[in-house]
Amino acid sequence: MSEPTKTILCLASYHKGHEFLREAKRQGWCVYLLTSKSLQGADWPREALDEIFYMPDVDKIWNRDDVIKGVSFMARTRRIDRIVALDDFDVETAAALREHLRVPGMGDTTARYFRDKLAMRLQALEAGIPVPDFCPVINYDTLRGFMRDVPGPWLLKPRLSASALGIRKINSPDELWPALDALGDQQSYHLLEAFVPGRVYHVDSIVSDCLVVFAIASRYGAPPLEVMHGGGIFSTVICEHGSVEERALLAANAGVLAAMGHVRGASHTEFIRAADGTFYFLETSARVGGANIMDLIEAATGLNLWREWAKVETQEAAYRVGDYRKDYAGLLVSLARQEWPDLAAFDAPEVVLRIPKRHHVGLVWRSPSAARVEELQREFLARVQRDFHASAPAPDKATD
Repeated sequence: MSEPTKTILCLASYHKGHEFLREAKRQGWCVYLLTSKSLQGADWPREALDEIFYMPDVDKIWNRDDVIKGVSFMARTRRIDRIVALDDFDVETAAALREHLRVPGMGDTTARYFRDKLAMRLQALEAGIPVPDFCPVINYDTLRGFMRDVPGPWLLKPRLSASALGIRKINSPDELWPALDALGDQQSYHLLEAFVPGRVYHVDSIVSDCLVVFAIASRYGAPPLEVMHGGGIFSTVICEHGSVEERALLAANAGVLAAMGHVRGASHTEFIRAADGTFYFLETSARVGGANIMDLIEAATGLNLWREWAKVETQEAAYRVGDYRKDYAGLLVSLARQEWPDLAAFDAPEVVLRIPKRHHVGLVWRSPSAARVEELQREFLARVQRDFHASAPAPDKATD
């Protein structure tokens, strides 16, 4: 008697993860998608999906108890072998489902290390990983002592948000208390952290059986916090292979993911390099990096991290990353004054992708030369700033 087809349930409250869904189907699995009712008309890769289920949502937010009840009802007639969260905001929901249905994978406790900025900092500190000085926003006397002992400015950060969403710079104690009053009962869902100036980096990884089997380090142009709250231009380039910078980042990333207990899947981890050369851990996640970072990595290596993640989840044999290029690539994304900017003007032969999006400029370029990629980064940033760039207030919630 043949084994039944294995099934994977993918959670996506945001519209993403198409290549994961396609690859899971190519691996011979039955693929279910649970997504937001507000995305019912989105162009999901329906050829790769056996069934789609929709959850009522308010701004892509689901009621977790309703999800558990709904998926449990679904599971009466459908076996579920794997549960995967395709977006950062679904990680805890997926963990709760695994705990409830006893499906293997990351449970509630481990999931906190990939969502809760306070939990991940405490875990990193325990593992001896450098982190900026921080303090939970819980006890006021502790906060006063922290601000007395750690010079400002500080960053007031939501513990469960993604990227730089909701972060506020605090310059003095007199600024903090009104900010906390405005938060009301949401105060304890924040932390206060020393502001460390420096260059910000990201390491994007694939983990299999608790081992980092692929990782690549990149350096942001302007820090994401500055881009989101200062109206700057988002850009990032691959770090020079074999450099001291890259070696330090890859080692730090492996330490972080081991400390957090990542078992399998994708990860996007950020570090900041202070003036003294120390790499401080900022945050990690159990997902593919957003803002088209996957396109940057695919341009440089030929690997699509969504597909590789799906292979880790679905292959019976031990996962091995295939051969890949070790080129360099750059990525730039900016709001644009024009509704549909003319991206044909970026005609350098190294440009491999122009990202068509209303009121945006998006570019990816590739070269075997790190110096050439950085030269084009400077050229493109200057041109976009002059001819296209627009700014808008920072969003108060994640967007697609």
